[in-house]
Amino acid sequence: MEKYSPQLQEFLSGRSLLHQEIPFAESIINEHLQHGFLKKTPGILGKKGALHCQRCHNRTQRLFASFPCACCGKVSHYCRNCIQMGRVSTCTVLYSWIGPPVEWDNYLPKVETYLEWEGSLSQGQKQASLAVVEAVHSHTEFLCWAVCGAGKTEVLFAGIHAALKRKQRVCVATPRTDVVLELAPRFRKVFPKISVAALYGGSEDRHLFAPLTISTTHQLFRFAQAFDVIIVDEVDAFPFSYDQSLQAAVQKAAKPQSARIFLTATPSEKWQVECKYGKRPHIKIPARYHRYPLPVPIFKWCGNWSKAFAKEKIPSIVKTWVKIRLEENKQALVFLPNIHLMEKALPLFQRLDPKIDSVHAEDPQRKQKVEKMRNKEIPILLTTTILERGVTFPNIDVAVVGAEDEIFTEAALVQISGRVGRSIDFPKGNITFFHYGRTKAMIRALTHIDQMNQAARKEGLIDS
Repeated sequence: MEKYSPQLQEFLSGRSLLHQEIPFAESIINEHLQHGFLKKTPGILGKKGALHCQRCHNRTQRLFASFPCACCGKVSHYCRNCIQMGRVSTCTVLYSWIGPPVEWDNYLPKVETYLEWEGSLSQGQKQASLAVVEAVHSHTEFLCWAVCGAGKTEVLFAGIHAALKRKQRVCVATPRTDVVLELAPRFRKVFPKISVAALYGGSEDRHLFAPLTISTTHQLFRFAQAFDVIIVDEVDAFPFSYDQSLQAAVQKAAKPQSARIFLTATPSEKWQVECKYGKRPHIKIPARYHRYPLPVPIFKWCGNWSKAFAKEKIPSIVKTWVKIRLEENKQALVFLPNIHLMEKALPLFQRLDPKIDSVHAEDPQRKQKVEKMRNKEIPILLTTTILERGVTFPNIDVAVVGAEDEIFTEAALVQISGRVGRSIDFPKGNITFFHYGRTKAMIRALTHIDQMNQAARKEGLIDS
């Protein structure tokens, strides 16, 4: 068999998949194995107590379980960490392509430019854009530390274009499906001549080979040495920041010689220290593209808010804040610590205006409500931290009720504050932390924002 199936080559190139994920006949798969175009890797290596999943690189033993396998007739172990993507066990294998590489001419048309964007970059964005291009050329790793609303997506355009001109495969990964759905149309618009795949649970593009892939970090479990450039947006976001298997997935999905670029407005404390002492290559964008300072949070004591809601009352100072927004016809987000409190609070807020609504991660109407908020059909939207990032409303104020709750970390509070003043038409706004006692996280968030504004003024990146 001198020739191979181009369809199978395209499907498996850079991927590591279970047999049931491959929509080709058994005979075709076996024929390609015999002629050295495919290889098989055991799904799980090691013995009980020292098991290692070859797909998600999980080594946490409590995340493995056993079952009597009907296929091999033995007790097999499987990985629970990535079970939602199909079961990997000790008697299953992962298939990957090791034949000739994909011919890029089939996917990259011979044109002068792939990038069609007429926008302009701020001074801070230009510096970051050049750093992205340099990382692509030198196959190095670096962090872009940019404030909320700095325009991180636009910073990537030149670097991605440079990679495509070199016939390199690019992935932009992010922890949340919402962000994939927001980013994919933007990249398709500025790179209209190439195929852009959007990968998330249930995606129709999941079998598409594309020069540019926008993916959730979970989907990277299915890739192995696929990408020349891998960009992780919102690198501090849950669950990526806490899940070592997702971090390992990024490393596995990247080629040995590759550029790795991380983007965030709120690096972990460890990364901030590494940046400070020159141990982590980075570039900082301390100002938004519209050259206005970041809105600084205002702290307001609101008493025992939990007790007030239990008595079916909105804390008076919070109620006044909401009333003012309703009277001024100013949209607002009100962040609450948990779903249970939000469900108690919603009917109380709806007494002020029946159009007030709420949203959380498990809400089946989540996407529709966000769209209604964008269309100004909802005046005030109560929310959990699910809307702390990844969404933009042009002209809103924001309140955090119970800002001292442990769910509101420094990073969360900085991100929440970053929802305000993002638009060039409405660059200012009010962000208020209503609390029953200040916390270190609140103070650190305030300090973080203030220091970014000071740095921006020092560098001449803001006008006021």
